Amino acid sequence: MEDVVDCSVLIPVLNEERYIGPAVAAMRRQRFAGTIEYVFADGGSRDRTREALAAFAAEDPRIRVVDNPSASVSSGLNVALAHARGRWVVRMDAHTVYPDDYVALGVARLQRGGTRWVSGPQVPVGHGPVSRAVSLALSAPLGRGASRKWRDGGGRSGPEYELDTGVFAGVWERTTLIEYGGWDERWPRNSDSEMAARFIEAGDTLICVPAMGAEYVPRDSVRKLFDQYLRYGEYRARTATAHPGSLRGSLLLPPAVVVTAAASVAPVGRGGGALRALRAARGLARLGMGGYAAALAAGAARSRAAAQAPGDAALVPVVLAAMHFGHGLGQLRGWARYGPPLAAMARLLGLSGLSRRLEPTPEPTYAPSLDEPPLASDPPDRPRLSAIAG
Repeated sequence: MEDVVDCSVLIPVLNEERYIGPAVAAMRRQRFAGTIEYVFADGGSRDRTREALAAFAAEDPRIRVVDNPSASVSSGLNVALAHARGRWVVRMDAHTVYPDDYVALGVARLQRGGTRWVSGPQVPVGHGPVSRAVSLALSAPLGRGASRKWRDGGGRSGPEYELDTGVFAGVWERTTLIEYGGWDERWPRNSDSEMAARFIEAGDTLICVPAMGAEYVPRDSVRKLFDQYLRYGEYRARTATAHPGSLRGSLLLPPAVVVTAAASVAPVGRGGGALRALRAARGLARLGMGGYAAALAAGAARSRAAAQAPGDAALVPVVLAAMHFGHGLGQLRGWARYGPPLAAMARLLGLSGLSRRLEPTPEPTYAPSLDEPPLASDPPDRPRLSAIAG
């Protein structure tokens, strides 16, 4: 039987050949007063990610690689959790570089009590023109909305603060994740936010420690950025439907932009009565889109001082529009697929009684990957986590 380790780091990966080397190097630099393992869940990478991980595992016995047949982030996290042996569990991503004391700070904060989920802010660091423009966009409210998980540099100092469902990775006790049933695999995107909603509904507090800020590399393609936000928007809509308290008012702005844009170009024939009203509505929509365009231009102007290259600030309106329209269209698609978040909207309007009547019946967490078969290297008496979770 293998020895139990103190901390398990869970890393879902898929086609990360470009980033896996620096990411693994940063993970291995963790300064933690205890034993640590790194469990990579590979979703069937078609590049050289698996070969790179095998080479790292050959030289570092702390690195273990498991298969993630479902290939989603949430299933990968559950597969890795099923094979984790540590008391403490940390989520890390291959597109992110974590500070050397990320694990130590997170575990120390959990040990002080008062929270069962500790994380750090997400610090966007661009490596290309579009990626740098996204970093600039996320440094202002027009890009990050009301989310408190983002940090645009500013150092590691400052007091800790409480988060809502806008979270980035985290550190937990393994038993806590088992108690909550792991990540819900019906959420291939936005699964951290969905799980955070369950924590908050149960009365737990989520804490963000500024010193745990990790550098995240945004997409360096407008199309990939749009697709990313389209998927996030769809599953953020599903989260709001399942967990009405997770919907912030600011999250309704992107679909409002999409609807306003559509109304501004809608064809309206000539005539009286209702057609005049439609023409008036189209006129108001065009005024709204004019104001939106001005806000995008102002965002670009404010970004110039911090831009690394002259063209970076010029791309800010483009990436902001991609983020807003992607997220907005994604939410509308989510509303069509999973139903509009009526209970959440009633809650935002202060109609608490109506919101309670509209709330959906809670469903058990769907996490079949917690029952992945054990590795040959796992202890023979390794318990089935879903059975422990009840």
